[in-house]
Amino acid sequence: MSAEFSKEKTVRIGCASAFWGDTGAAAHQLVHGGQLDYLVFDYLAEMTMSIMAGAKMKNPDAGFAPDFIATLKPLLNDIKSQGIKVCSNAGGINARGCAEALAHIIKESDLELTVAVVEGDDLSQIINSGDYKTNVVDMFSGEPFPERLASVNAYLGAPAIAEALDAGADIVITGRVVDSAVVLAPLVHEFGWSWQDYDKLAQGSLAGHVIECGTQTTGGNFTDWHLVKDGYANMGFPIIECHEDGSFVVTKPPETGGLVSCHTVSEQILYEIGNPQAYLLPDVTCDFSQTSLQQIDNNRVLVTGATGRPASDKYKVSATYIDGYRSIASFMIGGIDAAEKGQVVAESILKRVRDLLSARGFSDFSDTAIEVLGSEATYGANTTALSTREVVVKLAVSHSDRKALGLFGLEIAQAATAMAPGITGLVGGRPKASPRICLFSFLLDKTAIAPTFTLINDDDKPQSVSIHTGESVQSSPAQWIEKTLPEKLDDTSTITLPLIKLALARSGDKGDHCNIGVIARNTLFLPYMEAALTPENIAAYFSHMLSNKSEVTRYQLPNMESINILITHCLGGGGMASLRIDAQGKAVAQQLLSMPIPINKKLYEQVTGEVQ
Repeated sequence: MSAEFSKEKTVRIGCASAFWGDTGAAAHQLVHGGQLDYLVFDYLAEMTMSIMAGAKMKNPDAGFAPDFIATLKPLLNDIKSQGIKVCSNAGGINARGCAEALAHIIKESDLELTVAVVEGDDLSQIINSGDYKTNVVDMFSGEPFPERLASVNAYLGAPAIAEALDAGADIVITGRVVDSAVVLAPLVHEFGWSWQDYDKLAQGSLAGHVIECGTQTTGGNFTDWHLVKDGYANMGFPIIECHEDGSFVVTKPPETGGLVSCHTVSEQILYEIGNPQAYLLPDVTCDFSQTSLQQIDNNRVLVTGATGRPASDKYKVSATYIDGYRSIASFMIGGIDAAEKGQVVAESILKRVRDLLSARGFSDFSDTAIEVLGSEATYGANTTALSTREVVVKLAVSHSDRKALGLFGLEIAQAATAMAPGITGLVGGRPKASPRICLFSFLLDKTAIAPTFTLINDDDKPQSVSIHTGESVQSSPAQWIEKTLPEKLDDTSTITLPLIKLALARSGDKGDHCNIGVIARNTLFLPYMEAALTPENIAAYFSHMLSNKSEVTRYQLPNMESINILITHCLGGGGMASLRIDAQGKAVAQQLLSMPIPINKKLYEQVTGEVQ
């Protein structure tokens, strides 16, 4: 490590949770082996908010992540003795309930730790009292405002968390904030950054983005999984060492599994960012397109180069609503021609149930999906010729009437004696109907929301937080710079290889959109990748996923030798609205890595040493 980084003040932040359901062992690992200043947890996704909203409707004391309380309770003494501060969005729909529950445990333990709660993201009262239902449409689909919402929350930023820390909070619990805010706020608090120092805010936000998904930056979900598989049982959770100038080093606790390399960090930087020149956050508009990575030591990567511009004058708001119901059945079928049998059986079940629905006066299903898993069902026309003798049939349907799906559930098992041989293993028994929860996103003026923080004590009073209202941000399309190949490819000089030979890739969802980050294994491969991964070729390759609204856009990140690809309206509604097995696009990059890419044979052999 260079001298300039050893002399200046550093703030060490570790992330112990990537989502609600992540391992509770991560916090113990980081507290006892991370030498931390801050421990942060990320629990929330759009669908998580709707689940928590449902829980709070049944029990007013629920609506937050109880895992957070259970995980933190045995660590409180160590957190106090080490002086570690904690920031988490575990509050979900009921941040105050979460904060008060933790404060009660702290008081019972006779510890002096101050808990603060950040509120203001829950907009249910604002929305119900306004005229939003007539004036607002979904910012992506143009759909009208739903009649009844399950949840509606603004993505707040870092100021309220930072002010709570300024006021002496040891543990800050929030509801919906952008994931990176629980990291940016401690950095603003520690270094005294101005809310107009946009480059530092962008770097701090990038630091938060890098660790917000836990082990996804230390070798989890990594293309070259064989390099880290021996450490899967004890994966190291990420730590960042942040400096006053905004630069930071990514690392992990010693003696833990995983890997921190330019490639693992690159995959996470590209994860779900859309346009890297305009990653919109409530505190800053980030430009990650010129980000640079440097491996400065084993499991240590230096990250620099993010820049920022003023934030928008609006908050993004995510609402969820129930749009009918869905039911999913899965069963195994074995034997010769298993895939064909599975397809025929699924189609026959649908026809049988449709006839019964019609006879009983029900309308048809609003949507259906058949996926024969084990036959490369998710690959569409890119499927290779397979002869498999066992598959899992996944059959999903949706309907506006729960009773219609009850009939569907009753008619699955009969296929075992009435249809093709080899049907067994009906997963979970007869399928039951569950709400089909959809996402509705829109923008709201920052002036309409008043975030607060409160120190939980005997006379706690909400403290208002001043928010810079931002500017009207116009996101212009990113310019794609065409590059000329070193030579003209022809049959004598060219080989065609699957993309995985030339690149790494990771994918994820943004509602109904899918983001695929692609990183060249060598800078000499990048021109060939860009020449082949055109929007037209990508659309053709994923034609089985696209809707009539789908568009493909690609972006360049030259310093990271990467391409970021955004495919809109391609996940069947996404999240809990989708009937697909890959509703969040997590396996889409794995599909793309099989795409054939032409490249100069001699160049590839010189770079890799592999004779083709």
